[in-house]
Amino acid sequence: MMELTRRTFLGSGAALGAAPTYAANDRIQVGVIGAGARSHELMAALLQHQGAEIVAVVDAYKGRLERALDRVKGRAKAYKTYQEVLAQKSIDAVLVVTPDHWHRKMALEAIAAGKDVYCEKPLTYKTSDGLEIIQAARAARRIVQVGSQGMSSPTQRRAKEMIRAGKLGKVTLIRAAYNRNTASGAWIYPIPPDASPQTVDWEMFLGPAPKRPFSLERFFRWRCYEDYSGGIATDLFVHLCTTIHFLMDAKAPAKALALGQLYRWKESRDAGIPDTLNAILEYPEGFVVNLSSTFNNQTSAEGSFQILGTEGTITLGGGMTFYPEMAVEDNRWIVESWPRALEDAYYRDPKVRQTEVVDSWKPRVVEGVQQFQEQGLEATVIHLGHWLDSIRTRKPYWEDALAGHRAAACAHMVNLSAHQQRMVEWDFARDDIKRS
Repeated sequence: MMELTRRTFLGSGAALGAAPTYAANDRIQVGVIGAGARSHELMAALLQHQGAEIVAVVDAYKGRLERALDRVKGRAKAYKTYQEVLAQKSIDAVLVVTPDHWHRKMALEAIAAGKDVYCEKPLTYKTSDGLEIIQAARAARRIVQVGSQGMSSPTQRRAKEMIRAGKLGKVTLIRAAYNRNTASGAWIYPIPPDASPQTVDWEMFLGPAPKRPFSLERFFRWRCYEDYSGGIATDLFVHLCTTIHFLMDAKAPAKALALGQLYRWKESRDAGIPDTLNAILEYPEGFVVNLSSTFNNQTSAEGSFQILGTEGTITLGGGMTFYPEMAVEDNRWIVESWPRALEDAYYRDPKVRQTEVVDSWKPRVVEGVQQFQEQGLEATVIHLGHWLDSIRTRKPYWEDALAGHRAAACAHMVNLSAHQQRMVEWDFARDDIKRS
């Protein structure tokens, strides 16, 4: 058992970048746009960095806003609109932690206001949004980092080192899954008892989305509705594809084919948001990916991730395990059907004897199973640290707007394929889905 601790990560992963540290002074002033459950996790993680201070918060539900101010011990100011936050010259950067349909508009306006941006995944509601954000960030020289934090973890960075070093040989297949079996896992979240038109700003929530009658279900369970989210693909598959692109130095899948259905969780949900989804992605770098998710079974653990190579396999989930390949040629069952003279001649061949005859096998030195347990800072804390480091150095982190755009594109390709029941292709010249 090898412990992949914070110390060993920083000592061995310098080539891939290490989590930064800051002095207590010269803090980056951060505004938080959206204060839902994930935002509270991000705020808690950001507060672990002495180099940042949360000074502004805005949300469409008064209860979340109240809890956010409590979390930062009253040191932040509550604002009525996100535009008021962006107008504050003293604010250096913002967290955009809102439903997906808001990401493009808020990111573009934040960039135009001279703010650096941390946007929760997926970066985009549709692929063309990503191209606009990339162009705007480059033109304004703003930092945009996307919040799929797993690739900042010591585990995934160690896995990348092993793949680069050839420990797995040629990787041709990756299997990745997220499975759940609860109402909350299917985004049927509890609604606060005080939620009402008096405590929820419905128009602020809708923004660029289609106009709808007031609905607490839509507000608090927005991932279940196509107006605001791409469901499983944009919530979960984006994490998986971010990791795949990071580990494999891949850009985007050339082709995607997917099927999905809504079998069980039909409460508070659009019919077009499945609770079971499967997809195949083919990459020009020379490997294929199987993605799957169901909200109807969790026996085989919540998530699984397998990278299969000719020399070994890596599994991710609660740490990392490396399994060496032990394949040995053995054609006895085939050759025994030949005429005896041909069988005898086959085994007299020196090459056959070296590879297939047990008593003449050469000793093989094969490393055994290696397990790595992660300790130290949680990945979100490290990921936000990289964002703060980029703000100071003006050097973008790996998961910039381009990486976020392409990871989200996987989800959009999967959803389009499932909805239209056809194969979807990526146009690498346009960096967008190929027009049909």
